[in-house]
Amino acid sequence: MSKISKFFKVGSTSSKNRGPTPQEAIHKLRETEEMLTKKQEYLENRIQQELTTAKKHGTKNKRAALQALKRKKRFEQQLAQIDGTISTIEFQREALENANTNTEVLKNMGYAAKAIKGAHENMDLDKIDTLMQDITEQQEVAQEISDAISRPVGFGDQYDEDELLAELEELEQEELDQNLVSMGGLPSVPSASLPSRPASKKKVDVNDDLDMEQLAAWAT
Repeated sequence: MSKISKFFKVGSTSSKNRGPTPQEAIHKLRETEEMLTKKQEYLENRIQQELTTAKKHGTKNKRAALQALKRKKRFEQQLAQIDGTISTIEFQREALENANTNTEVLKNMGYAAKAIKGAHENMDLDKIDTLMQDITEQQEVAQEISDAISRPVGFGDQYDEDELLAELEELEQEELDQNLVSMGGLPSVPSASLPSRPASKKKVDVNDDLDMEQLAAWAT
């Protein structure tokens, strides 16, 4: 047998022995879960029926009542087993769903990584650095041009600010003198004498003291 035929034989055997996919396994588990849920409902109904039968016979037909209770116990055991089986199936199904989700996420992440790698293949880091340096230099040149254009040329730089302030004070003084001349000059000093100062408070206080002494002497 040739190597090629062996290869195809192995390939066909492996394809036949291929295990189920996560989607197929999840589908099978869902079907089993639905089947057990129906069986669960059936057992719950049977338990209720046997309980009704036991109540019906009661003490009238004790044997029939006991048989009904035995069947009820048996159905309850089966129901408990089905509950445990459904819990196990739910856990297994959730694990498969999480594994399937993780597989899809990793597949998409790998696809995106390949796309990023393909986008970066045509990029040269040295060329990028050179381009960024050129952009920075051009921005600096543009800023220098803007500063040069906005700076006043030939106005104000050749004059001393102190000289300008002194000249401004002279102009203000001239304007003040002109206003005084237009108003007739400064007001004249009054020639009349100022009124005399009032008597000191100390003298009044002395007279008050004398009055108080006379009043005290009269009272005694």
